[in-house]
Amino acid sequence: MGQHSPGPPGPQASRQPSSRQAALRGGVLGAGSESEEVGKSGPGSPPVGLLPCLDSACSCPGSLPVVPAPGGCKEGTGSAFTCPARVAQSDHGCAMRTALVYHEDMTAAQLLWEDPECEIERPERLTAALERLRQWGLEQRCLQLAAREASEAELGLVHSPEYVSLLRGTQTLSTRELQALSGQYDAVYFHPSTFHCARLAVGAALQLVDAVLTGAVHNGLALVRPPGHHSQRAAANGFCVFNNVAIAAKYAKQRHGLHRILIVDWDVHHGQGIQYIFEDDPSVLYFSWHRYEHGHFWPYLRESDADAVGQGQGRGFTVNLPWNQVGMGNADYVAAFLHVLLPVAFEFDPELVLISAGFDSAIGDPEGQMRATPECFSHLTQLLQVLAGGRVCAVLEGGYHLESLSQSVCMVVKALLGDPALPLSGPMEPHHSALESIQSVRAAQTPHWKSLRQQGSTPILNPSTYSLERRASPVSPGGPKFKAAEAQASAALSSLLDQLHLNPTLPVRTAVALTALDAALVLPADVLRQEGSAPQEETRAWARLHEALAQDKALTALGKVLHLLNGILDGQVSSGIAATPEPAAAPTLDVVIRRSLSHGARRLLCVAVGQLDRPADLADDGRNLWLNIRGKEAAAPSMFQVSVPLPGTTGGFVSCVLALVLPLAYGFQPDLVLVALGPAHGLQAPQAALLASLLRGPAGGRVLVLLEQVSWAGGGCAGGGGGGRWGATSDLLLPPLLPAQGSTSQLAGILARVLQGEAPPGLGPFSMASPEDTQALIYLRGQLEAEWKMLQVAGEAGGHGPG
Repeated sequence: MGQHSPGPPGPQASRQPSSRQAALRGGVLGAGSESEEVGKSGPGSPPVGLLPCLDSACSCPGSLPVVPAPGGCKEGTGSAFTCPARVAQSDHGCAMRTALVYHEDMTAAQLLWEDPECEIERPERLTAALERLRQWGLEQRCLQLAAREASEAELGLVHSPEYVSLLRGTQTLSTRELQALSGQYDAVYFHPSTFHCARLAVGAALQLVDAVLTGAVHNGLALVRPPGHHSQRAAANGFCVFNNVAIAAKYAKQRHGLHRILIVDWDVHHGQGIQYIFEDDPSVLYFSWHRYEHGHFWPYLRESDADAVGQGQGRGFTVNLPWNQVGMGNADYVAAFLHVLLPVAFEFDPELVLISAGFDSAIGDPEGQMRATPECFSHLTQLLQVLAGGRVCAVLEGGYHLESLSQSVCMVVKALLGDPALPLSGPMEPHHSALESIQSVRAAQTPHWKSLRQQGSTPILNPSTYSLERRASPVSPGGPKFKAAEAQASAALSSLLDQLHLNPTLPVRTAVALTALDAALVLPADVLRQEGSAPQEETRAWARLHEALAQDKALTALGKVLHLLNGILDGQVSSGIAATPEPAAAPTLDVVIRRSLSHGARRLLCVAVGQLDRPADLADDGRNLWLNIRGKEAAAPSMFQVSVPLPGTTGGFVSCVLALVLPLAYGFQPDLVLVALGPAHGLQAPQAALLASLLRGPAGGRVLVLLEQVSWAGGGCAGGGGGGRWGATSDLLLPPLLPAQGSTSQLAGILARVLQGEAPPGLGPFSMASPEDTQALIYLRGQLEAEWKMLQVAGEAGGHGPG
């Protein structure tokens, strides 16, 4: 969006859309009205839709969307097109996981006259982001697809024929005529290339949806302009011409038969266009956070507030989280996901996640004036990848500070590729204003979502956050506050570049060390199987601490665990999985904790699941946080010792992880996470996978999982002696994920994939937490939230919070 005036045009105008705007909203196409021609290309576009694949070497199901082949015609085929499943294979045959959809023609449209409000939406937004992707070597790691134009039938899924015809006509207008037409809309400019660019933007989103839903890739990013989330049925609005993400959602429903789609809009402006299109549709859950300032920030709409929850059958499927102050940062954004979006999303159980990925909500942007650093968007993306089997499609919206935008885009792509996120910078304490907003939206949504009710209710502070009081003071460009914010942004962005140099993506992301191998241990090609052990002297020295470790099997397992731990602490490998024999589980855990704290780990988070007691003489000095799941009772002897019973339902488990485990983890900011699945841990494989996947974020991917060895079938112990080496596994596919506990090898295979960044298996149907589990969670949060601010879900009366 442009740089808007600090206040609304007037009290009445600020509370409801103008009659022109209301008229332009129009109706929403019903399912029966959607064109049967969806999926067909326009003139000059490459063929799209479900066409047979004629490539005998391709492994696709036989019918996938056809896309332009890189380099044109494939030799010997006479065709300039190939199947995405074939294109998505790298030279060594491994499927690529992430698509990047782009077309240089989308840089053609530009402002042809003076307009301070619109000048920030410029072609350099795309070229800067693409250049940074190339510099960081990320574009090369993606399946690169050239965007196609959307057909007019596809545009008609959302937009009226008259509006599409009007836009088609802009191709032949003079500059004066374009300026006059632009003036009829709010913060919009047209160019002779706008129609072509906007069709490419929609087509890119649809192409990405096809690639993900046909399995050609796991996920992807459409790098597009113009943006789309403000566009309405018959109106351009806020730089947006066609509603790219809304059309993509309609297309996914009609073309691919989806029934539940989640749209996450993290742009700093409210995507009112998407909200209007789906406000009565329960098949689309729309979440938006946005700068609101009690209605004093564009688009000045009453329906941008928390109590706008949808209409008719769609009530509860619109979730608005209004930010009433500027300066929201990493802690605020993560808290919003943990306490609002993710509980609802798990209950909704989407089949596809679409991200309206606007980066004007990042630090340095003149529109948002927020403080979230680029790496935060990597964490947000990772949190969304545990939904919908990892089927995530991000589509660019806003973002006008070129360096902040380009770094944030790179952070999202790194997360989609499975790279560990950089640890979040700054104190993880949400602002008081953010907690008020979270409290308001939870209160508005609690009647509609069981997942929010089972976490305990908090009274809303007031019926609506929309008022003319407490208006925030605008930050004038060029003023001292603006210059200070710019300096802060420059320092943060420079710091991120330094972190990337100091913490490069490791070539070895995950390693597995088991003392006995069986046929169930099949791993992805890029997961390493550790074949060595720590030096015997080191292993025996640590084993002297516990008699149980002197036995041959336990000593061998300990050597492998220490070798793997050393690799993580020394930066040779990011994460790992190791196994210990049952009698040695607790002693091995004790050694790992002591070894970590004495050799480089400044803050260690230990999540112990099952019958594992905290080492009695472990110092309660703030360097380690002990969290026991499946404890005998809910207890918190100190802020660094927490015990909670294992919830007995899917809803209870999700609530425990989102409302307790992750807030503690993000608040503690560990540099190593240790997950120990001990005797009688009780976790099913999907639960263990979800826990490990979500704990990748707080420590920047440094996670060590210890498994109790429950199956000793198969060959003998590999490796041994001293030193050891890291050996690659064979290129095997993982068997179907287990619905419940299996052998250690099977569970290790599942965990290896999620530590590599793949999505965990689904938990199954959502079921409410038991009253006992709910009370345990509420009790612990009440005990701990004074010290751990990330646990808070409401602003304290008269509180002042940071910022």
